[in-house]
Amino acid sequence: MGMHFALVTVVVKELDEAKAWYTDRLSFSLIEDTDLGGGKRWLVLSPGGGGTDILLAEAKNDAVRGAIGNQTGGRVFMFLATDDFARHHAAMIAKGVKFREAPRHEPYGTVAVFEDLYGNLFDLIERKGPAA
Repeated sequence: MGMHFALVTVVVKELDEAKAWYTDRLSFSLIEDTDLGGGKRWLVLSPGGGGTDILLAEAKNDAVRGAIGNQTGGRVFMFLATDDFARHHAAMIAKGVKFREAPRHEPYGTVAVFEDLYGNLFDLIERKGPAA
């Protein structure tokens, strides 16, 4: 089978706030929400369609809080792939997702940058060709 990324951590201000945003606005599914004790939770969401899930991690100190909304220093953080850009783009706009740009048609596919509730940047992308 080889290796693959199973989870990617997203540092958030507050777990329930972030869980609501990702499930309501992006239609992610709740995979697991387990109380680990001591104020910690294991909270996993999935965009569906296979691929990598996200683990929401609540920032508990100033060093980690500094990463909220800027986990990649202002670069696009994650790439959310779709097989129907127009449908997902319209649904996300209808749910109040903030896009930073109009959709662009690039040689590799259709793409637009959006941000999550904290300002992390994501690409919504429908790739052309066999890499889709």
